[in-house]
Amino acid sequence: MLAFFEYLAASVMTIVSIWRAPAVRYGDAHRRSLWGGYAGFAAALWLSTGLVMDAVARIPVVDLDALLKHFASTSAILAALTYVATSYGKSSAAVVPRHVAVSRWIARVAYKVGMVGVTVLTILFFTVVDRPTSSTDFVTDHAGEMGAGIYMTVFYFFPLVTTAVCGYQWTRASRRAESTSMRLGLVLMAIAMWMGLIYVAARIALIWAAIVAPLAPDALDAGVTGTAIWMNALFLIVALGASIPTTQAAVARWRTWRSLYELYPLWRDLMDAFPGTSLYPPRSRMRECTRSFSTFDVRLDRWTQDIADVADKIRYIVPAELLFVAEEAVSTHPDPEPAAEAYWYKAGIEATATREPSERPLLPLQSKPFTDATAESAWLVRVRAAYSEITATQARRLLTLAEAEAA
Repeated sequence: MLAFFEYLAASVMTIVSIWRAPAVRYGDAHRRSLWGGYAGFAAALWLSTGLVMDAVARIPVVDLDALLKHFASTSAILAALTYVATSYGKSSAAVVPRHVAVSRWIARVAYKVGMVGVTVLTILFFTVVDRPTSSTDFVTDHAGEMGAGIYMTVFYFFPLVTTAVCGYQWTRASRRAESTSMRLGLVLMAIAMWMGLIYVAARIALIWAAIVAPLAPDALDAGVTGTAIWMNALFLIVALGASIPTTQAAVARWRTWRSLYELYPLWRDLMDAFPGTSLYPPRSRMRECTRSFSTFDVRLDRWTQDIADVADKIRYIVPAELLFVAEEAVSTHPDPEPAAEAYWYKAGIEATATREPSERPLLPLQSKPFTDATAESAWLVRVRAAYSEITATQARRLLTLAEAEAA
C-alpha cells in the first residue's frame, strides 16, 4: 500500500511540475520559485520509490538515495518558502504588519541558512551516521541511533519552519482570495501545510522516542508507515490545491492553442503569398503550434496582426467590386459574412499572380466591433472555416466577375 502511494504522489507531483514548467521561461521570480518547489518535491518523492532507490544503490555510496532525497527536499522547501515569503509578504502600509516583516526577513535569509544546512547535513551524513549497509528505509533502519537522530533533526528543521510559514500565509491569503477557485486552492494548500507540520512533529517525536526508549519493531514500522502515507497524502492535496486555481487558465490556454491550430491554413497561405509580412516564413502546422519561443496568446495576437497587414496589401491589387461580388456569391452560405471575407482573401492571393498593385488602395474591409485579440481571432477562425472550402478555381472566377463589374 505504501509503495502505491509513493509512486502515485511522485507521478502526480511530476505532472504538476511539467504543467508549471512554462513558468521557468515566461513567469516572474515568484512563479519560478513555486515551480522549483514542485520540481524539487517531485525529485524527492521519486527518490523514495523502490525503482529509483535501486538505481541509485548502484553508486558506491551507502544510503546515497537518502542524502539526495534530503537535498532535493531542502531545495524544494527553500523554493516554496521563498515563493510564499515574497508573494504574500508584501505591504504598502506605513506600518508594516509583523507577519509581513517576518516573511521578508525569512525571504532574505532562507537561502543562506539553506546553504549552511546542506553543508551541515553532508558533514553529519558522512561522519556521525553509521552506514555499514544500504537501508531499505532510512528512518526505520537507523532507529535508536544518536547520529542518525541528530542528522534527521537538522533536516526536519527546514520543513518544520516552512510548513508553519506556508500554512499561516496561505490560510491568511485564502480569506482575501478574489475567486472561488483561488480560495479553494489556497485552502487545500494551507491544509496540506498544516498536515506537513503534524508530519514533521510526528517524525521528530518518533526518532527521539526510539533513541530514548527502544520501540517495538511493530510499533516502529506502524509509525514510519503511517507517517509516510500521511506525507504522500498531503502531497496529493498540494497537487490538487495547486491545480484548481489554474483550471480557468488551462481552459483559456487550450482555446488559444486551438485557435492557432484552426487559423494556421489561412495565415500560412497569406504569408506565402505575401512574403516578408511575417517575422519568419511559415513552418509546418505542428511546428508552428508547438513552438516554445513565445506564449500561445502572443503568437495568436501576432498572427492576427500579420493577417491584418496582408489585408491592407490586398487592397492595392484587387478590384473595388470584389467584396460586393463575394457577398452576392455567398448570400446563401450558412455564415455569409465570414465567407465573403474568405473569398476576398482567396481571390486576393490569386490576384498576386496576374495583377500589379495600384497606387491608391481601395477602402479597407468593413470594421468590426472587436473588443480584444480573442474576439478578432474568433472571427478569423470563422473566416478560415469558409476559406478552406473555397478552391482556387472559384476564387479566380470571382476575381474575373469583379474585374468585369469594374470594367
